[in-house]
Amino acid sequence: NMWCVRTVLAILTVYLAAATATVYFEDKFLDGTISKWQKAEVETDKLGVCEFAKPKQVYDEKEDGGIKTTEDAKFYRYSAPFSKTLSNKGKEMCVQFSVKHEQEIDCGGGYVKLMGESFLPKDFNGDTDYEIMFGPDICGYDTRKVHVIFSKDGKNHLVKDTISCKTDALTHLYTLIVRPDNTFEVLVDRESAKNGSLVDDFDLLPPKKINDPEEKKPEDWEDDAEIPDPEDKKPEDWDQPKTIVDDKAKKPDDWDDETDGEWEAPMIDNPDFKGDWKAKMMPNPKFKGEWKPTQIDNPDFKDDPNLYARSIANIGLDLWQVKSGSIFDDFIVSDDLSECEAAAKHWKTLFDAEEVADKKKREEEAAKMKKEQEEATAKADAEKAAKGEDLKVEPVDGDEPKIMTSTNMGGVGEEEEDGSKHEEL
Repeated sequence: NMWCVRTVLAILTVYLAAATATVYFEDKFLDGTISKWQKAEVETDKLGVCEFAKPKQVYDEKEDGGIKTTEDAKFYRYSAPFSKTLSNKGKEMCVQFSVKHEQEIDCGGGYVKLMGESFLPKDFNGDTDYEIMFGPDICGYDTRKVHVIFSKDGKNHLVKDTISCKTDALTHLYTLIVRPDNTFEVLVDRESAKNGSLVDDFDLLPPKKINDPEEKKPEDWEDDAEIPDPEDKKPEDWDQPKTIVDDKAKKPDDWDDETDGEWEAPMIDNPDFKGDWKAKMMPNPKFKGEWKPTQIDNPDFKDDPNLYARSIANIGLDLWQVKSGSIFDDFIVSDDLSECEAAAKHWKTLFDAEEVADKKKREEEAAKMKKEQEEATAKADAEKAAKGEDLKVEPVDGDEPKIMTSTNMGGVGEEEEDGSKHEEL
């Protein structure tokens, strides 16, 4: 019957999708090398060296470790080929990797570039064409974002919105998903940071709507929300000089007009000076708001349902880092999102362990700082007491207050060695 046919077709669809799903690139560095990666051979004097390295704190001897930048103030250009060319037309694709800025990076990149079949690893440079660029970029407080860049017709187009990246020293996972309906999604630590459209969130295509070039703002259109109050008049005594002669000044007794010239009193600021007069502002009764021309369909806009479609055969790191020490790991590129999700398991285990350790470290540092502050305060108090600076005033039996110092506190009424007592004031 029809139900059985539909069920069989659904099962076949799932089976075929699973059968055709491919991991085009994956590197977890389990062999303890970066052998899949090739260093560029141009501008070598500017390039730093990458090597395999484990983080300072290792939680899994087999899994932990990746490709690490090792020299400060250098460019890094390393690339690796796919097992075969990825053509994502008609299907989803995901790009995913982790990065740990163990050096607490202040200025440097942490992103990847995806290149086509014509890419030559030895010629990899900052001007090399790429299909997609994706990943975090940090420089001071101004640049702390995830780059998402798609190329079209030789031009690179950055996503319009700012997507925040992580800036601490923990291991973070970055995932880009591209779908065949021209949409994309960015995940940071497996949580959605941006869902968007390649049409609306990039300038890959001309805008769908434009201002009507034939429409002009009416001459009587009022743009100003406030205007000077026509009823407000400048006071008659408003205009006063900015400076006046100091009438309290006296000519010095030793002033000689013949040698010093004619004496003139100095000028001083006029306390009655009020500056330029301006009428008070009032709401504009004719205000119509900001004028905007009518939006019309853009005759140059032509939709492209294949904006997302890419042909990718290589992945690369093209970075500048002021302070080196970033470790990249868990690379995967696939047309099966479940592969990327499965590949994130090691990152999740590592990240959870790092979070616990980081929290403990911060708590210990806070406790240490508190102890040091308390010790410093106690030491300062002790030094004051030793110098007799810790004075207190206490009344004695209703009499006038007695000055109590750190040397005589507690001595009132105590017996001397000869059996007599201190006299009370």
